Amino acid sequence: MQRRSFLQSSAALSLLGLGACATTSIPAKARVVVIGGGYGGATAAKYVRLLSDHKIDVVLIEPQAAFVSCPISNLVLGGSKQIGDITTSYTGLSRNHGVTVVRDMARAIDTAKKTVTLGGGATIAYDKLVVSPGVDLMYGSIEGLQQAQAAGQILQAWKAGPETVALRRQLEAMPDGGVYAITIPEAPYRCPPGPYERASVIAGYFKAAKPRSKVLILDANPDVTSKGPLFKKVWAEQYKGIIEYRGQHKATVVDARAGVIKFDVQDDVKANVINALPSMRAGAIAVQTGLNNMANNRWCGVNYQTFESTAAKDVFVLGDSIQIAPAMPKSGHMANNHGKVAAAAIVAQLSGWEVNPAPMLTNTCYSFVDNTNVIHVASVHEYVAAEKTFKTVAGSGGVSAGPTAQEGVYAMNWASNIWADTLI
Repeated sequence: MQRRSFLQSSAALSLLGLGACATTSIPAKARVVVIGGGYGGATAAKYVRLLSDHKIDVVLIEPQAAFVSCPISNLVLGGSKQIGDITTSYTGLSRNHGVTVVRDMARAIDTAKKTVTLGGGATIAYDKLVVSPGVDLMYGSIEGLQQAQAAGQILQAWKAGPETVALRRQLEAMPDGGVYAITIPEAPYRCPPGPYERASVIAGYFKAAKPRSKVLILDANPDVTSKGPLFKKVWAEQYKGIIEYRGQHKATVVDARAGVIKFDVQDDVKANVINALPSMRAGAIAVQTGLNNMANNRWCGVNYQTFESTAAKDVFVLGDSIQIAPAMPKSGHMANNHGKVAAAAIVAQLSGWEVNPAPMLTNTCYSFVDNTNVIHVASVHEYVAAEKTFKTVAGSGGVSAGPTAQEGVYAMNWASNIWADTLI
């Protein structure tokens, strides 16, 4: 056996929680349908094929032509990367792993009949279904945002792609001496450190190209939700006079024409470029199917050992759409790990094996503070059977001592590796 094949086989057995003598007993023509080609869904599609020795038929439903990574996308706003640098084709999944990629939108799920109906009208049957639709932005949580977003006046770029490019253009067009304001919703939301990274990278762009400009961080939370001391140190030392942070500023109204943001109790704020991030919830198809049974129907409950939905049998929900376990972030790295654990559980169930009783998750999140220097947070999470949840392993991970260019190298290597692990 070639070394690469041996390593893949060993990794597969480890994920499955099986010894080296395991044999495959998968029913003929078993099919897994995956909705959503992000970090969670694409990983699950690939690993179901790998872990089953390519014996399970996998269909990935994804409306976009290519994967565009949210991690690293803030560098497009800072000007050091182009959108093509963070874009990867789905052809690797089909060419290398035999995943059938269907470019369409999942319009409806019938969990009783075990079918998915596509936007084009076709119906696909499944034995197991993976739902990984990411988040939906709740535009209605900020008055005036829906109309301003539809008109292209106030953007979010929280789903990397055309909006990322459009927001960069707004920043380029902003006069020197102007104000960029980002509003942050109450946690939980996708990528806890993401808004603070974005503010830092944009401040770096202003420092070089528009030195009289300002960045306002208007946070609905009482304090920075991730890597707070590190970000604040950078803002004080590197961006003094450029970045201003205001906690407990929950945006309630935006007026795109006047360039004004209003808050529940604080005074109004004016800005040239408004980047308003509203509250978030599980993706539309999960909500439509009734999988959003947690936290005021915003998030989807799952059995953490397998990521099977607590609302529907044989349906697995991954990534940003789930109700998170303690200290589990909504991150790309975490979604990738969800996909692997779910894939292992699906293959075990279809094969009649015991599901891995003690799955593990890891998380690493790199944040750029300019186009070169990076800070990180990392953690390891173990499934605690007695409590039916994941908990952080004591003493695991931690945060950077401070930003360095070397961590910037690590961050780009992480991105290249996880893109390959997910899609190639």
